[in-house]
Amino acid sequence: MRAIFNKLFIIAVLSAFVLGAGTPIFFALAQIPSDDRKALEEELVKIEDEISKYESDIKKTEQEKATLENKIYILKSQIKKLDLQIYQTNVVIKDLTSQIGDTELSINNTSLKIEQSAKGLVEILRAIYEEDQKSLFEILISEGASEFFNNLVGLENLSERSKELLSDIKELKSYLEKQKQSLDDEKEEMGKLVIVSNLQKQENEVKKMEQERILDVTKGKEGEYQKLLSSAQKRAQEIRSRIFDLIGVPEAPTFGEAYEMAKAVYRQTGVRPALLLAVLTQESNIGKNVGQCFLSDSNTGSGVRTGSRQNIAKVMNPTRDVPHFLNITKGLGRDPYNTPVSCPISSVGGYGGAMGPAQFIPSTWANYKDKISNLIDRSPDPWNIKDAFLAAGVYLKELGVLNNEFRAVMRYFSGSSWSRYEEFYGRSVLAITAQYEKDIQELEK
Repeated sequence: MRAIFNKLFIIAVLSAFVLGAGTPIFFALAQIPSDDRKALEEELVKIEDEISKYESDIKKTEQEKATLENKIYILKSQIKKLDLQIYQTNVVIKDLTSQIGDTELSINNTSLKIEQSAKGLVEILRAIYEEDQKSLFEILISEGASEFFNNLVGLENLSERSKELLSDIKELKSYLEKQKQSLDDEKEEMGKLVIVSNLQKQENEVKKMEQERILDVTKGKEGEYQKLLSSAQKRAQEIRSRIFDLIGVPEAPTFGEAYEMAKAVYRQTGVRPALLLAVLTQESNIGKNVGQCFLSDSNTGSGVRTGSRQNIAKVMNPTRDVPHFLNITKGLGRDPYNTPVSCPISSVGGYGGAMGPAQFIPSTWANYKDKISNLIDRSPDPWNIKDAFLAAGVYLKELGVLNNEFRAVMRYFSGSSWSRYEEFYGRSVLAITAQYEKDIQELEK
């Protein structure tokens, strides 16, 4: 019996050592070295200062006479500003990638501690159980009274240690759940930053193409540029016929048709048409992943790409969204395994699963379905272009768009909170809105 107690004592000591007896269970996440983090913050401040200077310069030049020279100068400044913003976003993504790695390491360490603590607890409970199986007569005969009382003290100590280990395991599991939630939040933020980076790159390419087009049309002559500015009538016709590009929608409307739908939503929600069109443009042109996946496993949320049938993990959150998705598709008579949803951003590890032009995730759509249904007297379809317009309008109104458009747009994109690096999305939507207002004015003429 002495050998058993010695063995259990060693296990208990090792368990205490692993858990850090006498010290708090929780340990800090591994962090980027303070000097590196300080340098990173200083770099971001410098970048923001440079971006602010370009913004000020652009605004000043825009207020001057509309000349070819000024226009090209503005475009060059916008391109340089976007280059800086892209670099800034990449720096933040790098920092967040490090944080995600730290959190994953911390989760692994916590899981290991739980496993080691559980093993120690099992050994202690086994020893107590084995001792309980012996009769008092057997113990006294084999060990004597003195050894018996020594062993009782040892068993009592082991029993106390088992309580400590059990308490430690409970605390570690609670901490583990918080770490996992933190990891999910970090990956979700990473996904938003990747979207912002893609939008910045797209806008940069548009500005470069616009610069090339103006120089090509005008051949560098001021007179030709002034002619270009005066071609409003021709532009209005182009606006009417321009296809409003919505990936995953079989029959995308022209801009004129989309504007008519947006006006109908305005009459029901008060959301101005230009803003609604801008939000839907942004949501449906974020990337090629929109509407490019099918759900294939309702238990895990995994799926496949619509064309290649390549297996894709995390197409949809299995607990938060899959049940709602199955209900939505069943109510509409759609096949849930052949209805397109957004793919996850592979480089991030978050979930996809957004539906239709307005990019609602199923759980959010479930919260607004009845409100939309009351306005149209039927079950709404997130893949129906008119229903998507109305759903986005209802959602934006509830997010407070009538009082603060920027805040509502950011909440549409990021939820209740966001970092300043995600605000490019909101500013981009408002810039598209301003352009659409000009387009609408020309259409109304």
